[in-house]
Amino acid sequence: MSMRKPIENRELKNTVFVDLFQMCPEAKENALSLYNALNGTNLTDPSVIEQIRLEDTIYKGIRNDVSFAVEDKIIVLMEHQSTVNENMPLRFFMYLARLYEKIISTRLRYKKKLVKIPVPEMFVFYNGTEPLPPRTTLRLSDAFINNPEFNEIELTVTVINISASAEKTDDILEKCGIIKEYSKFVDIVRDFISKKTEQPYKEAIRYCIKNGILKGYLEREGVEVENMLIAEYDYDTDIAVQREESFEEGHAEGKAEGIAEGLSIGLAKGHAEGRAEGHFEGRAEGIDDLFIATKELKSGSSSDEIIKKYGTDIANKAIQLIE
Repeated sequence: MSMRKPIENRELKNTVFVDLFQMCPEAKENALSLYNALNGTNLTDPSVIEQIRLEDTIYKGIRNDVSFAVEDKIIVLMEHQSTVNENMPLRFFMYLARLYEKIISTRLRYKKKLVKIPVPEMFVFYNGTEPLPPRTTLRLSDAFINNPEFNEIELTVTVINISASAEKTDDILEKCGIIKEYSKFVDIVRDFISKKTEQPYKEAIRYCIKNGILKGYLEREGVEVENMLIAEYDYDTDIAVQREESFEEGHAEGKAEGIAEGLSIGLAKGHAEGRAEGHFEGRAEGIDDLFIATKELKSGSSSDEIIKKYGTDIANKAIQLIE
């Protein structure tokens, strides 16, 4: 086995969604416009937006989370272009804990007097192609074992369909101009990709500028936007392909091997959901790690580093994929 040279850790790639609402010069204005649309307010001073940025994110490899504080609230936004994951409330629950840890000092946490904290509001903006109602609600309590009648903890996530191609979308598209333009932009990018043109991202950006869609932003940030699109859509494609290959391979290997792999990669989930689903569920949970490990090996990380970060099983599979 050859040893690969280690590489420096690279920052996670931002999506255009994150850039528009948290990173670009107009990010606070954009975030305020979206906040007003979500809450029925008419705030006009962008300085009331306090951007909060976590080092870790809900997804690996691609940063698609936006969080900011305004008035007495914390707003957490996620964009989702694939099938909406029913585990989003659990992910938001873990994400929210990290947010509070970031903004509430250790000294305040141990005071005897009650510490007031911002009220969280959590949203998933669905930008995919599958049929979805304008708004749906996901609840953390749906994940509780045996679904107890009384829950000590509840967390809700509002899923808003902003896809320009949807038969019926939420009225937020009419209330917030920037999210409407962004929705059109994503739809146009997807259309150019489906046409399999030579430079779909560049052509989509040109089309949008010509037609006044995110014009100022794309005129200024066109090259960087193209790079973000390449990273985002290549990542989504790679994950989809690996999930499909993993599923097919699981059937070929048989149930016995599937149970073992499901338990080793998916930890206890494969066992908890039944042996019949052990292989598929377990492997699905491990796909993101396998994808990132493979990418890091290709970029020069050593096999020892990959074993340390992801475990022997993931490391061996990643090595097999690139050899």
